[in-house]
Amino acid sequence: MTTPISSVSAAPTPAAAGGGDGGLRKAAEAFEAVILRQLMASMRQAKLGDDIFGSSATDNFREMADARTADSLAAMRQFGIADMVERQLGGRTSSLVGRLVGGVQ
Repeated sequence: MTTPISSVSAAPTPAAAGGGDGGLRKAAEAFEAVILRQLMASMRQAKLGDDIFGSSATDNFREMADARTADSLAAMRQFGIADMVERQLGGRTSSLVGRLVGGVQ
């Protein structure tokens, strides 16, 4: 069976072309997580005394725990960084996808 040419869409949908808010939302949350990881690392460096149990294993565990905490905080979207990034880039990506789907380059 063949499909008539008139029913085949040549232009991809915005979701198929990478549009939609799913990818941008994930990227914005990942960016917020990176910022929060850096913030937590800076807070850890500002310790006021010597760590009596300090070792490289403890430091590695704390870094992993901080990374997981930063990812969880970013997913909750309480700091607003991801929302600002999404708001700023959302208009640009939707207009770009619109131009590409519409055939204007």
